[in-house]
This record gives sequence, structure tokens and C-alpha cells, in this order.
Amino acid sequence: MLTFVTLDGVMQAPGGPEEDPSENFEFGGWQAPYTDDGDDTISKLMSVPFDLLLGRKTYDIFASYWPKQKASEVSTPFNKAKKYVVSDNDVKLTWEESIKIDGDVVGKLKALKQEDGPVFHVWGSSVLIQTLLKNDLIDELWLMTYPLTLGKGKRLFREGTIPAAFELVEGKILPNGVVVANYKRAGEVKTGTIA
Repeated sequence: MLTFVTLDGVMQAPGGPEEDPSENFEFGGWQAPYTDDGDDTISKLMSVPFDLLLGRKTYDIFASYWPKQKASEVSTPFNKAKKYVVSDNDVKLTWEESIKIDGDVVGKLKALKQEDGPVFHVWGSSVLIQTLLKNDLIDELWLMTYPLTLGKGKRLFREGTIPAAFELVEGKILPNGVVVANYKRAGEVKTGTIA
């Protein structure tokens, strides 16, 4: 899972003002001033085979954009990937290789994880992420934390996130102040006393 997030945990609409203005969110596009073309994080994530796991809103945004883009390090693997779309509502699967997941979403996702296939990439999908976090379905987090606070907006870790330990596998700080961190699931939360 790759998530762009602010210091106060907001992940809503990093890419532009119209991306997700729900709940009167006025800061859409907050990521744009921090774009750093020298970072290789996205290239690294795109270099391995993957399928996409997306919520309906993110799917709609991606499906209206990525198929129309010329070949690039992002558009080519996105368009090639199988797209699993989680939604209990109707969704038009216009993007090639798209499959709807509904009903027992957690059961179906657990079954998919057991299959011998590529890794799943989750981008955006703030509602879907809550389901994944509540049901221990995230094995790895790639967080890009931006040096700003917004005070409101959809947050990455909300009520219902299970207690879970993660191990830092890789981390770096970009010149623009963005902290890139890759965490892998590391069992249960351990507690103790600091003496």
C-alpha cells in the first residue's frame, strides 16, 4: 500500500482540487508543491509485477485518466495490471483487466492473498484502506509523509484500525522534507515498562 499523507495523517485528495472535495475539503492538491522528480520511490514500486486493489472512487479517477496517457513508468504498469475494484454499488468497469469485488469483501480478499500471483498495490482508496486495516490485510506500508498539517480531511489511520506492529525496512528524507518509509508487518504490539 502506498499512501501520501500529511503530518496529521490526512490522505484526502493529494493530487488535485477536484480529486475528492467531499465533506467540504478545501485543500485538494496539497501534494503538488512538494513534487520531487529526483525520487525513485515510485519507479521502485512500479518495477515489480503487481495487481491493483482499488476502492470505487479511486478506480473511477484512475480509469478516466490512466488509459488515456502515453506509455510511461506509471501508466504502462497501471494499464497492464489486473484491477480489483471493491464496491457494493454499481461500477462501470471500463478499464481493461478490471474485476469487481463485492459481497463478502474480506473473505474474497483473504482468498486472493492466498493465490500465487503478484503483489497488490493499493493507491488512494481511503474507505477500502479502513477495511484492510480493520481486518489485518496489510502486509506492507509505503508512506510518503509530507511536511504540512491540514487539520481536517480523511485520515489514514481511523477508528477501527487494529493494533499491529510494523518494522521499518527502508527510509529516507527527500530534499523537499518528505519522509519516505517502507514498513512491513511485524506481529503483535508488545508492551512493557520503561524503568
